[in-house]
Amino acid sequence: MEKIIKIFKKNNGYARMKELRSSGIQTRDIAKAIEIGLIEKIKPGLYKLVNYERDEHEGFVEVCHANRRAVICMLSAASYYELTTFNPSEIYVAVPNNTDKFVLSYPPIKVYYFADSYYSPGIETLKTKSGIVRIYNREKTIGDLFRYMKKIGEDIAVESLKTYLQNRKERNIPKLIEYAEICGVKKKIEPLIKAILS
Repeated sequence: MEKIIKIFKKNNGYARMKELRSSGIQTRDIAKAIEIGLIEKIKPGLYKLVNYERDEHEGFVEVCHANRRAVICMLSAASYYELTTFNPSEIYVAVPNNTDKFVLSYPPIKVYYFADSYYSPGIETLKTKSGIVRIYNREKTIGDLFRYMKKIGEDIAVESLKTYLQNRKERNIPKLIEYAEICGVKKKIEPLIKAILS
C-alpha cells in the first residue's frame, strides 16, 4: 500500500489506472485499496487518495483531472471570482463540441458543449494546493453568462457585470468588450456598461 500512496502523492493525490499498472501495481491491489477506503474511484480509470490534504478547489481539480479539456465556466467561475453571491450546487464546466459525453459520479457537474470559437478564448490556469485548474478569465465568464442568460438568469449575469465594473483595480473595459464580442453579446453588454458607470 505504501507504493500506491507514493504514486498518488507524486500526482497531487490522483492517479490513473494506466499509471498504477505501469508502476507494477496489480488490479487486485487497487481493488483492495478501494475496499479499505485508502483510494476512491472518481470515474473509470481515475482514482484519488482519500486522505490527501486538499483545499476548497478540490472539486474543480477533480473535474479538470477527469477530462483534460474541461474548463470551469459560468456560475462556477463567477462564484470563484466573487462576481456573484450565488453559490452553485453543481460545477459548471465547458468542453469542446466534439468531446465524448462527459459524465462524473462525483462531484456533480453541469456540462456545456462549446463550439471552438467559444471554447478556446480566455482559458487561464490556476495552480491550487489540490492541483491545476483550467478556468475562464473574468471577462469571458461574463460574456458566457450573458450568452446563456435565458438558462442561467438575467439577475446573475447583471450582478456579475456590476460587481466586475465596481472593482476598479481588476476591471478592464476594453478586454470586457472584446470578450463580449467573442461571445456574441456586445449589443447586450455595451448599453449596460454605460448605464452602470454613468
